[in-house]
Amino acid sequence: MKDTVLVTGGAGYIGSILVRLLLEKGYRVKVLDNLMFGGVPIIDLLNNDDFLFIKGDVRSEADLRKALDGVDHVVHLAAIVGDPACAKQPDLTHAINLEGSRRTYDLANELGVKRFVFASTCSNYGKMEDPDSFVNENSTLAPVSLYAETKVAIEQYMLAQPHSNCCKPTSLRFSTVYGLSPRLRFDLTVNEFTKELALGRELVVFGEQFWRPYCHVVDLCRSVLAVLEAEEEKVAFDVFNVGDTRENYQKQMIVDEILKQLPDSRIRYVAKNEDPRDYRVSFEKIKSRLGFSITKTVPDGIRQIIQVVQDGFIPDPDAKEYRNS
Repeated sequence: MKDTVLVTGGAGYIGSILVRLLLEKGYRVKVLDNLMFGGVPIIDLLNNDDFLFIKGDVRSEADLRKALDGVDHVVHLAAIVGDPACAKQPDLTHAINLEGSRRTYDLANELGVKRFVFASTCSNYGKMEDPDSFVNENSTLAPVSLYAETKVAIEQYMLAQPHSNCCKPTSLRFSTVYGLSPRLRFDLTVNEFTKELALGRELVVFGEQFWRPYCHVVDLCRSVLAVLEAEEEKVAFDVFNVGDTRENYQKQMIVDEILKQLPDSRIRYVAKNEDPRDYRVSFEKIKSRLGFSITKTVPDGIRQIIQVVQDGFIPDPDAKEYRNS
């Protein structure tokens, strides 16, 4: 008997890839999504007998109960994602990212779901106390945006649950994502920088010295599979950073990687000496505990975006549909 996984937000940038990987691995998959950005990224999956789509919203208990019926595991991606989008719609962010997430976990536990994988973020670290070190899962959390604040709050909510709960939560702190997806986004640093330069434009970079970790969308999805397939005691009521320690980059370093592939690019730097987010992250825990390693690097993602833009895969890369805000 195949296990059934519910993916909330499964039509999104990460979800539309994760759903395909789960189906390839032999899971039955349900998606609950309000199709805020449309359903084209998963429309072909309606042909798959192991795929079921439910149009609904995590703010609705009725929608959640319908979606959770018969489900073994939940991967909770549904959220208003990113600092700009959350800042623009704070009330909606609280309703979805906070209240909706708590409700999703509580109902999953009530209905006997076994595992609950929560998509969190390395933005939770905010700004490193020691600029020469790496933060890890035990480091102080210092969220500086509403987006990260909601993620920290849900992590803490789940970790505070009784360990006797049927539904065992795991939080994955995702690196800054990049790469190709059926629901492509060009408002992500690697994708946006590469798109602008592949189109022959001058790129304006603010605060080139600040650090972030980066991870390809495919590898973020693979980390979810690693949690679902791990022994329960290795992942239950725990938190993992997702990425690779070698893939921490300053913006300047990302530009340098793009210049290796687009050497004639025009770059203009604008000094910015204070960015509330500046963090280098260690990913040793997920590597040692789960044996997880990435399959793609930032130069790979740059190469993909250049091809997609220059070969005309996307007629209008500037279109609003390729942004979250």
